[in-house]
Amino acid sequence: KLAPKVDRVRENVIGLRKQNLSIYDISRSLKESGHTLSPASISITLKEEGFARLPRRRDDERPSAVRPSVAEVADVRQLDLSPRHFRTKFGGLFLFLPYLASVPFDRILNQAGFPGTQMVPAGHAMRSLLALKLFGSARHSHVMSHVFDDGLALFAGLNVIPKRAFLTEYSCRIQPSTYPVLMRKWFDAVNRLGLDRGVSFDLDFHTIPYHGDDALVEKHYISKRSRRQKGILAFLAQDGDKRVFCYANADLRKDEQNDEILRFVQFWKRRTGKLPEELVFDSKLTTQANLNELNKKDIAFITLRRRSKKMLQAIHQVPLSAWRRIELERVSRIYRTPRILDKKIKLKDYEGN
Repeated sequence: KLAPKVDRVRENVIGLRKQNLSIYDISRSLKESGHTLSPASISITLKEEGFARLPRRRDDERPSAVRPSVAEVADVRQLDLSPRHFRTKFGGLFLFLPYLASVPFDRILNQAGFPGTQMVPAGHAMRSLLALKLFGSARHSHVMSHVFDDGLALFAGLNVIPKRAFLTEYSCRIQPSTYPVLMRKWFDAVNRLGLDRGVSFDLDFHTIPYHGDDALVEKHYISKRSRRQKGILAFLAQDGDKRVFCYANADLRKDEQNDEILRFVQFWKRRTGKLPEELVFDSKLTTQANLNELNKKDIAFITLRRRSKKMLQAIHQVPLSAWRRIELERVSRIYRTPRILDKKIKLKDYEGN
């Protein structure tokens, strides 16, 4: 036998259901009367009493309640540039606009073949994605919290920022063949601005995790997760002095990755008329034969030896007196005074010193 209080709540649940209220409506109504009961508990009670699920109702059949506001559809033709005042969380984005306005951003994207519509042209779509990255939003889904922010929409040049579904779909609509064209045209546009370039470049691979079912996607090592999984392999080259990315390729397969460093050298030669002076990369970026090619081109490089059991055994046999301590300057790391060992070795497939 149930307690009288439980009986009264159960009777209230049954009475409210007879008024065609959903389990969520019933839960809110009970909460207003001082009784807390979760929708899951209400659903169990109704099943025990023999009630079936409610059919889908139209909005006018639902009880009045606070509902999410419906944002407008993104449309550049509806953009209102009349003078007005508003508050925005994204005011810092507009500090970036003078730099973006100094290059023909929209024309470059159109020439590269990026998709666009009359409502959301390519430049506006890319500025929407760029705004989220500049602000630090990790995923497109985070835009749903800011669809009513006028500042974010104004940066993109739209009446409202596009919703999550559009931004996710847009990324999938971009053809891989457009990226090399974009990179070349962007490089030339920035070059015309007269920006200084560094002489040293940091090179590395980055794996973008893939969670789909495509059988042709290869597995690559993801250092952040210390494991191999399906992903898109991207090659990145960053100017070591200016800290800007100057080359990227995300259309790589395993049998092509070793030679990507040479393709970057060719790209830099074509765009600037000279070879890069110095390259910095880890031991797994390329092969010793390609190191020999770099040496033939008089390109200095800094890399690491591939770790092996034989190498570790040899290191442990070196006397302590052979090591010397150095101090690293202008670095933000805990260990700034490592011990090093200078030694000349012979590499297979490498003819240099």
